[in-house]
Amino acid sequence: MTATLSGRLKQQARELGFAACGITRATGDPRWREDLTRFVEEGYHGDMGWLAGRLVERTDPQALLPGARNVIAVARDYGPDTSPLDDLRARRHGVISCYARARDYHRVVSKHLKVLAAWLARETPCEVRVLVDTAPVMEKPLAGRAGIGWQGKHTNLVSRQLGSWFFLGLIVTTAELEADEAEGDHCGSCRKCLDICPTNAFPAPWRLDARRCISYLTIEHKGHIDREFRTAMGNRIFGCDDCLAVCPWNKFARVARDADFLPRSELTRPRLASLATLDDAAFRALFTASAVKRTGRDRFVRNVMIALGNSGDGDAVPVVESRLADSSALVRAMAVWALSRLTPAAHFAAARKRHLAGEDDPQVRREWREGSEAR
Repeated sequence: MTATLSGRLKQQARELGFAACGITRATGDPRWREDLTRFVEEGYHGDMGWLAGRLVERTDPQALLPGARNVIAVARDYGPDTSPLDDLRARRHGVISCYARARDYHRVVSKHLKVLAAWLARETPCEVRVLVDTAPVMEKPLAGRAGIGWQGKHTNLVSRQLGSWFFLGLIVTTAELEADEAEGDHCGSCRKCLDICPTNAFPAPWRLDARRCISYLTIEHKGHIDREFRTAMGNRIFGCDDCLAVCPWNKFARVARDADFLPRSELTRPRLASLATLDDAAFRALFTASAVKRTGRDRFVRNVMIALGNSGDGDAVPVVESRLADSSALVRAMAVWALSRLTPAAHFAAARKRHLAGEDDPQVRREWREGSEAR
């Protein structure tokens, strides 16, 4: 009966469009807590203070649902039709991570996962809780133990059938189901994902220093981005797919077929100069129902300014100069940096004379000073 229910559950998941479905026991693993504690103690979590709290809940699924017996993990693929690495050569255009070029995956995966959870609750008396990045739980280790894939050296989950391009969702449930076997590691001696990282964010295989990761810097980091990382960011303005894109297992990945995951044309290689002009209302309108929206206008335009500084686009100087008086110090500081990269020394000095006197943010003033000293 249990195996029959598990099999019917997986069939229902396939009918709902999930590319994979696995089951694991709702138990933690002491190694998960040790790894997460070490990650936080070494400061690798950066601004993500929420990772430092609720360690018990993050490493014990039963803390999320008392009486939970199993965790159901599902994967939904979103493979791109071209390599995102090709976009890095279009320097006057921004690169948004593939997962964020379409409808917000939280909404899409959650919608279908709730249908699956409701089906299970009708089939057998049980409680369910649906999770799509919405609770303190370690999705990747749980999904790996459920047989969806394994954590590669870049710490992301990899599947022999789906490559690196898929979203995860979980159902924590009190239902009694048959657990699947964990997927073993299939990375071998390959280290392409480690070697391609533009900011050297991997101190060792299977370890990530988020403070150096472009995805973290462009999405999670709330402050000014250190000079050390700006050139390496290139034209990446939201996330980074480099370590995913080079994974050899992507030869088995499938191009997204779900209409919700098809990339929007306006979010594929958007012109940086146009994005630089966004005010808050225009930002919200452009990124309606997009994962980009959560970053907020100021941090996003901060990223755009850095990309413009790396673009070599002299035609963008007027729009960069327009941001020197932006209401956000994050934007103003990176506009100064971009201007120092795009204009001759005399032009930069004249702009500094016009704007520095009225500037009260210490980081922006520092950018003016360092921009002049670098000449």
